[in-house]
Amino acid sequence: MAKKEHVSETQATQFLRKHQAAFTEHPYAYEEHGGTSVSARELGVDEHTVVKTLVMQDEAAKPLIVLMHGDRKVSTKNLARQIGCKSVEPCKPEIAQKHSGYLVGGTSPFGTRKQMPVYVEQSILALPTIYINGGRRGYLIGIAPALLTSLLQARAVECALEE
Repeated sequence: MAKKEHVSETQATQFLRKHQAAFTEHPYAYEEHGGTSVSARELGVDEHTVVKTLVMQDEAAKPLIVLMHGDRKVSTKNLARQIGCKSVEPCKPEIAQKHSGYLVGGTSPFGTRKQMPVYVEQSILALPTIYINGGRRGYLIGIAPALLTSLLQARAVECALEE
């Protein structure tokens, strides 16, 4: 029997345990700037099921989180239009870290330092299981996408662009 790799708690896993949410743990060898293609390859899953957690901000510099398929980009124009903002842009890494409390590359939408509105690409909610960052680089968790709406009150949007 293979020994299960022990993964220490993160803000995200503490949040999920507190809410009695079911999740599976998937540690992998993190590669700097490897992105979701590396994590999908390491886990042996389709990159479409790996979800990126992106910290962005609106024209007033108010932070928000966008959850997007690993193999898609966010159309910031479409997103801004759908959420009633003039513009949306990615936060600089140090600003994103300040808002989320996570290192870029290890950002989870669960257990963030600051409460931020969460927007999720609508098609993500139709997947049976998604793999999303568990609060550390090289660590994904498998969850039911319904947890995004039940625990984070994530709002569905349609702003995906092909990579």
